Amino acid sequence: MKLSLTGGRVLQADGTITETRVDFDGGEIQNFAQPDTTASRSWDVSGHLVLPAIVDLHGGALERHMISRPGGKTSPKLALQDSDRQLVANGIATAYHAITYSWEPGLRGRDAVVGLLEAAERMRPHLMCDTRVHLRWEQYNTPGAADVAEWMKRGKIDLLAFNDHMNLIRRALADPQKLAQYAARAGLTVAAYLDLVDEVETRTTGIRAKTEWLAMLAGQRSISCTSHGDGSPDIRADFARLGAGLCASPRNTQTARHARHMETPVMMGAPDVLRGRDLGDRLCATTAVEQGLCSILTSDDDCPSLLQAPFKLAAENGIDFATAWNMVSKNPATAARLQDRGQIKPGQRADVVVVDDKVPGCPQVVATFVAGQPVHLIDAGYRMCA
Repeated sequence: MKLSLTGGRVLQADGTITETRVDFDGGEIQNFAQPDTTASRSWDVSGHLVLPAIVDLHGGALERHMISRPGGKTSPKLALQDSDRQLVANGIATAYHAITYSWEPGLRGRDAVVGLLEAAERMRPHLMCDTRVHLRWEQYNTPGAADVAEWMKRGKIDLLAFNDHMNLIRRALADPQKLAQYAARAGLTVAAYLDLVDEVETRTTGIRAKTEWLAMLAGQRSISCTSHGDGSPDIRADFARLGAGLCASPRNTQTARHARHMETPVMMGAPDVLRGRDLGDRLCATTAVEQGLCSILTSDDDCPSLLQAPFKLAAENGIDFATAWNMVSKNPATAARLQDRGQIKPGQRADVVVVDDKVPGCPQVVATFVAGQPVHLIDAGYRMCA
């Protein structure tokens, strides 16, 4: 089916915003320099922004859908369905679900991860969003490295992250409330969880070898890799040598600056842009953006933040809107080697979002298209003509 969006303010690939028409055909954006008189449908989106749809490389909300309340658990299938609806409602057409494979049992243990990977494979053809897997391997989970290797071999992983949260967890255990939360997440008593942490901390011998092995296998299969929480330029440089071409949530300005100097994309959380600060003691995403040290924003555990953050940066932080929107569309697509999306230009996938930005500080998605198909639509006063 051919489709034309007319009257909207379109963010062009060169960064300009022009009132023009956008044509879809066969799931791709067509040359819209001349009117297409053969389009089977024309949608009047006058007054709205027409933007390349969002590409989210790190969506962590799936865990919240899995366990919506203490003691409650949702099946992976229903969690994926529920998350999928929220994604497209917020203009996200490509989503990398962040699934953590930890040394902890429970939500982040092997059985849970296997269930999620199997559900994602089964459900993918039935989901509206282009759904992918961002596996976050905790490096102290050395026994699980063989699983990760097998999953990569079988095409189940689209982005691999090297995580080490041991020091953060150890510090958090001094807080009884945090300790209770971690133990509950793992399905253990507090005493059993503390014993597990003590035991896992002794697994230092195989970490380096397993990390190098998985990075090598990922490179052979053209799977993008990212480090996470790098604390120094030396750590970032080491991960770069291993082939981790993305840098997620660097802890300080020096590390982020080193990554950008080496032309490494830096990913940070859009929720921090909305808060204006990081929840911990790390580099704030807003500060990083203002200093040119952040090139990609991700949703982390707050899906709506990816839509809101570029508008906030443009309105309050002096960032050019096209530059800000590239952080959620073009830049993540390029970093993930998805050359077919992230911009509105002929030949790209017709992943497009129509946004009502009339209310300052409150942009609203009125339509999301994935490969030319309308997967989310609300009545916002615009007209569809046959």
